Amino acid sequence: MNNTEKKMTFKDYAVVSSLLFGLFFGAGNLIFPLHLGQLAGHNWGPAALGFLVTGVLLPLLSVLAIAITRAKGVYDVGLPLGTGFALTFMVLIHATIGPLFGTPRTATVAYAVGLKPFLGADNSWGLLLFSALFFGAAFVFSYRENNILSNVGKVLNPLFLALLTLVFVVAFANPLGSTTSAPVTEAYSNFSNALTNGFLEGYNTMDALAGLAFGVTVVTAIQQMGQKDPKSVSLVTAKSGFFSMGAVALIYLLLILLGAMSLGQFKLSPEGGTAFTQIVNAYAGPVGQAVLAALLTVTCLTTAVGLVAAFAQDFHNHFPKVSYHVWLFLSCLSSFLTANFGLETIIAWSTPMLMFLYPLSMVLILLSVFSPLFKREGVVYLTVVVCTVVPAFFDMIVAFPKVVSQSQVGLVVADMRSYLPLASIGMSWAVPALVGLVVGLVLHFVRRGSLPELSEE
Repeated sequence: MNNTEKKMTFKDYAVVSSLLFGLFFGAGNLIFPLHLGQLAGHNWGPAALGFLVTGVLLPLLSVLAIAITRAKGVYDVGLPLGTGFALTFMVLIHATIGPLFGTPRTATVAYAVGLKPFLGADNSWGLLLFSALFFGAAFVFSYRENNILSNVGKVLNPLFLALLTLVFVVAFANPLGSTTSAPVTEAYSNFSNALTNGFLEGYNTMDALAGLAFGVTVVTAIQQMGQKDPKSVSLVTAKSGFFSMGAVALIYLLLILLGAMSLGQFKLSPEGGTAFTQIVNAYAGPVGQAVLAALLTVTCLTTAVGLVAAFAQDFHNHFPKVSYHVWLFLSCLSSFLTANFGLETIIAWSTPMLMFLYPLSMVLILLSVFSPLFKREGVVYLTVVVCTVVPAFFDMIVAFPKVVSQSQVGLVVADMRSYLPLASIGMSWAVPALVGLVVGLVLHFVRRGSLPELSEE
């Protein structure tokens, strides 16, 4: 019996790197670094650094967490805290990256960048019709779980990236303005504020959540290449991730710079979709805008198909009384309804949910990555998560639009939250999480140290 593992070739690493890149860079990821660049202005450097931590490093760690713990998905990541928590966490993650926010955003980004500039801002029916056709197509392509659109995406996605590269070349050869003189919004007025708000802005990519939900796809692909040992799988993931996430980081950095430079000609936009449209029109005019918008729509549709199919598959696996096709229909329908609130509204209401889910996801990712050190013992997970969940909930309430955050309950929560360290920068969970980690590790090592004495008696 031969237990030796196949040696990975350059082509194998390229395949895994491509898979990771496709998982973490969707067309919707264009808008957030662009908008961050406009918000940060000449303080784009620390803002970019913070953004890359949550937008690049954390998503890679989420896939490593799946590999190290041998999880089959987001449900398994939460299992050390019990089946009830694992199921709740899975539902929240899939609902957030799925029909509540992530999936509707694919349609609204495609509309905002693609069709809206040609219809005009006052058009009231354009988004309704576009989103109906968009999610109708997503339903059809994912109904039989075929690879038609995925195969199309493999051709058009590289073409889209090639055109995006062309935009970068033209933009940096003929800049709209200077990054050194770009105005700064108040929230990014100094180094620490820019770093922190860039870190929080990275939540909007939702890529760390996506890594937990879809990381098993990458791990499975590596195992099919002959890598069976968990350490080997983790090492291949890390090496491939270094190249793929490096490419994502470079694109993000260039988009942030592009956003900062755009302030030389344009005012701060309400969201990145508007900024992207303005920049492309400035360089390529309506024709270039139309070509890029068509490719953007296809790449967004490819992403949407993957999201609605993954939602339907996971929910059917955990709630089998409802068929895959019913879950698929519900996902597409709810995504269509949410999309019609518009991109700006979706971002405004998704931010609070991300302020709650990202801290939980971060601590679970880091605990999973380092779980071999404490044998993945539940007590460490419990103390960390308990100490994280309450302040994260406070951060969520305060981040809601004024209808919630300025309500009586919202004001009470804000007052309670103000006593926590780092609350003013939206990270009131960080210190309690560290306290929970210390307590959990002490309990773990005390219990482990007492076991030999008990056995001797």
